[in-house]
Amino acid sequence: MAEVVDDIIKTLNETSGTDTENVLKKIPATTEGMLIAYTSLVVMALVPIFFGSFRSVELQIKNKLKKEVPESMTEKDAMMFPVIASGALFTLYIIFRVFSKEHINLLVTLYFYVLGVAALNNILGSKFSAILPKSIPKTKYQLQFTESSSEKKHDWINVKFTLHDVLCLVLCATLGTFYLYSKHWIANNIFGLAFAINGIELLHLNTIKIGCILLCGLFVYDIFWVFGTNVMVTVAKSFDAPIKLVFPQDLLENGILAAKNFAMLGLGDIVIPGIFIAFMLRFDQSLKRKTNTYFNATFLAYFLGLLTTVFIMHVFKAAQPALLYLVPACLITPMLVALVCGDFKTLFSYEDHKMEPEKASKKSK
Repeated sequence: MAEVVDDIIKTLNETSGTDTENVLKKIPATTEGMLIAYTSLVVMALVPIFFGSFRSVELQIKNKLKKEVPESMTEKDAMMFPVIASGALFTLYIIFRVFSKEHINLLVTLYFYVLGVAALNNILGSKFSAILPKSIPKTKYQLQFTESSSEKKHDWINVKFTLHDVLCLVLCATLGTFYLYSKHWIANNIFGLAFAINGIELLHLNTIKIGCILLCGLFVYDIFWVFGTNVMVTVAKSFDAPIKLVFPQDLLENGILAAKNFAMLGLGDIVIPGIFIAFMLRFDQSLKRKTNTYFNATFLAYFLGLLTTVFIMHVFKAAQPALLYLVPACLITPMLVALVCGDFKTLFSYEDHKMEPEKASKKSK
């Protein structure tokens, strides 16, 4: 145990030149392979942000029609998020240093199997019926578990679904089982994209102020844990789960099945800026100008920030935490647009939804 503690202290005092969430693990075999890998990662990063943002607008409309107030992050949550994330990251680091990686990753894999199947099913569910043959009936079912007494009746389980929903779940579970046994990079990316789209769709920022606090906090978080220590590197290498998108640099040499030299991009560098970009799209919708000026500008800024990360990493042959470039790009761009369009005050006063009275009173106090 003493050796482990000494190793941890020694590791924390070392600086790392590798950010496994954004950097290539090895030098690519060819220039073409490197170009394909970089381009693919950039495209895969843009796809969930685009679709997740528009899905967040649809979810907002549904919530308004149902008169439901979605759970969203508060200013206090945004302030505490980097602190909690740092604690969780360091805890995982110690766990991986003390206990067997195989046993931990077995539990992690099973956990993400369930989450991945649910996330993918949530995305495919509404569109799955359209691709099925008309010969397959949309038979309706209901699963109900009710507790009743002379005074009251309570439904513990009351789920309605169709045959198409069952087939979709079976398909997602089959793909999850394939990933469980093969850990193939394509299956990893499918579940990674599903996580990213769901995260951007469901995680809502209520105001731009909350978004600024969150992004600035994680800006410092990313720089510290990448440049200050190799804790993030160790956890990312040890954590065998679809929490990152990968693409082989040796695809041309070894093919899809035998590729081993991968480029990586962490989901945090997609989801965190993504929920801010989705907020800008919802702000565009509130202006009712029939244009998505703020979304388009911030989306373009994210794209350029990601290209900057890749370019600097390639030129200096050193790791670059993506949020170092993505956060300034995503924050400064919409504010400049707001100044030019005269919407600065409107932008900072906009709320996705009105806060509940209890939350509002706590905030005022």
